[in-house]
Amino acid sequence: MSSKPIPGADKETAAIERAVVALRRAQRRRNLARLSERRGERRGEHAALPDGVFDLLDAVESATERGEPLTVTEAAAALAVDQPRASRLAAQALEAGLLRREADQRDGRRSLLTLTADGRTALARLHDFRHRVVTETVADWPAEDREALARLLTRFVRDFTHLTERPERD
Repeated sequence: MSSKPIPGADKETAAIERAVVALRRAQRRRNLARLSERRGERRGEHAALPDGVFDLLDAVESATERGEPLTVTEAAAALAVDQPRASRLAAQALEAGLLRREADQRDGRRSLLTLTADGRTALARLHDFRHRVVTETVADWPAEDREALARLLTRFVRDFTHLTERPERD
């Protein structure tokens, strides 16, 4: 499938592209993590862990939900980090009791990362914080705008993922 220009969409497409880039930059700058620190949300026994550990937990949760549990190597690819960094993050999560390793039932040579009860609790707290930040962000928006954003952003992410993750045909 080739990209075809959409008549009159250059302005809108440019605005979407800029918004996507701005979100990506905010993620890289760890804006949510810094906000949680400023608001005193980052507390408890896992507060000192690096943000990457929580990114790893997110990746493990997402892969598990898709029925594709992760190895450390696959986690490295999902996080866009090198293998040694993914190994360090996994070791920290394992030591903190947030993850455990399980033998892959289909291939005993593979070791899969699995969330523990503490890992699920830590992720639930993270999801709750993110939810509250999104709620605060759109609090003054009309319901129709919130509904449209939810519908269209979900659709955009689905279609973007489909386009960027599928193999190209010759």
